Amino acid sequence: MSQDFDAIVIGGGHNSLTAVAYLAKAGMKVAVFEQRGLLGGAASTEELFPGFRFNTGLSDAGLLLPDVIDDLGLTAHGLDWLEAPALAFAPLGAEKSLTLWQDLGRTTEELGQHSKSDAQVFARYTQQNAAFGALLQEMAKLAPPSLQYKPLPLLLAWAKVAIRARRLGGRRMMEFMRVLPMGAARYLDEWFESVALKGLLGAVSVSGLLQGPRAAGTAFMLLYQQMGSTGGYMAMKTAQGGVGAVSAALASAAGSYGAEIHTGVRVAHILSENGKALGVELVDGSQVLAKVVLSGAEVRHTLVDLVGASKLAPSVMRRLRALKLRGSTASVHLALSGLPKFSTSDNDNERLTGDIVICPSLDYAEQAYDDAKYGRFSARPILIARIPSLLDSTLAPDGEHTLSITLRYAPYHLRGSDWGNEKERLGDLAVKVLSEHAPGLKKLIKQRKVITPLDYERDYGLTEGSMMHGQMSLDQLVMMRPVPGFVGYRTPIEGLYINGAGAHPGGGVTGAPGRNAARQVLKEI
Repeated sequence: MSQDFDAIVIGGGHNSLTAVAYLAKAGMKVAVFEQRGLLGGAASTEELFPGFRFNTGLSDAGLLLPDVIDDLGLTAHGLDWLEAPALAFAPLGAEKSLTLWQDLGRTTEELGQHSKSDAQVFARYTQQNAAFGALLQEMAKLAPPSLQYKPLPLLLAWAKVAIRARRLGGRRMMEFMRVLPMGAARYLDEWFESVALKGLLGAVSVSGLLQGPRAAGTAFMLLYQQMGSTGGYMAMKTAQGGVGAVSAALASAAGSYGAEIHTGVRVAHILSENGKALGVELVDGSQVLAKVVLSGAEVRHTLVDLVGASKLAPSVMRRLRALKLRGSTASVHLALSGLPKFSTSDNDNERLTGDIVICPSLDYAEQAYDDAKYGRFSARPILIARIPSLLDSTLAPDGEHTLSITLRYAPYHLRGSDWGNEKERLGDLAVKVLSEHAPGLKKLIKQRKVITPLDYERDYGLTEGSMMHGQMSLDQLVMMRPVPGFVGYRTPIEGLYINGAGAHPGGGVTGAPGRNAARQVLKEI
């Protein structure tokens, strides 16, 4: 591995693999180095227990750009989708529940049992959000405009987005600009009266955030989660074989274009001289040189740990220290001997094919955040659970099931304790809260694994357990992502690019940061 390359990519997450595939397809000689033995990063599907395979980080690929799928021919590399009839199921107690379906007519009919007013406006809500989400998707495909580097091409590209935005109509465009900085709670209050519906929809507005749904900018996250969606909840695509199948298809595409993929190999340092990246040094001391280096790792780790603080200007260090990571997501993975029964659901199997959401109101979500802002994990957490084996029998032995719970809030920084002491107590809490709606759940559990924010840092390379490589708050978006001054995937080190979730547009299984970074490299080298 001492030979030179056109490009070296650090990390084997889905964004890095996307970048590798684009660069290799363009004829570049590319190598990627992943420290784990498994590709995918937070978009991995892992066999935690014999015969049971789990999505250990991100659980869905609904945000994956259609351009990435088409450009790289991922279908030909084994990527296939499974159709879930349900989007989300919310057990509400007292034998009541609420389900949002892929079929808008079914959703409207169900909403009518809770609020006739909400049933009447839900279609308009989904139409507006679909239009807004489509515009955000167009924005996600572009490097942020900059006055520092060749501004004209980027400004022209963003002008085209503005022209597309005009198709929304003047009134709707004004509404788009009004909604983006709002709190999700206020936005939902303007549409609906059902407490349960607002709680269900609001649960996704705090994805990856250490904020409550009343915080400014959470309406943006609500819409971001709906890029490419028409169902009003969030964009959802279930990959056959788990979300890791997306990473596997990307790796296969990259390999078919001649890229070298190395797992179990950790990069110790990024080599640089006179402010220019030269390649990388591996933990065994060997050096691999390249014209450019791309990093899918979190930006602060990339620059401070891999490049070295001594090679960065004081102004850069100040910006990096100010970067808000604030990981607050934990997960609990259960191997089950059978399918749990929810006391409030009819026709369990169909309703349970989407998300199972425990967030009965916006007040509930805000109170869950109240604990976290004082350094405690939520006493009554927001839970978003899935039973992937219901749709995909390859994930568990016959007659048995996998159940994964995403829990908010679980702050990386605990006050008065640590994750070594609190890890299993958090797992107990998640099972207890879900068991209130599925009374027989505990008896079905064969094995359990809890993944805390500290585990996501240690085992998955997510600094502070931040799934988004930096909180997607209003001050860390577009031209200010990851921090002001790093525009267009560039870093202060010439020839070093960021291609992970810390770059525009942000987190989730989009492939956008990897695609955009690769396209920028191809324009500049």
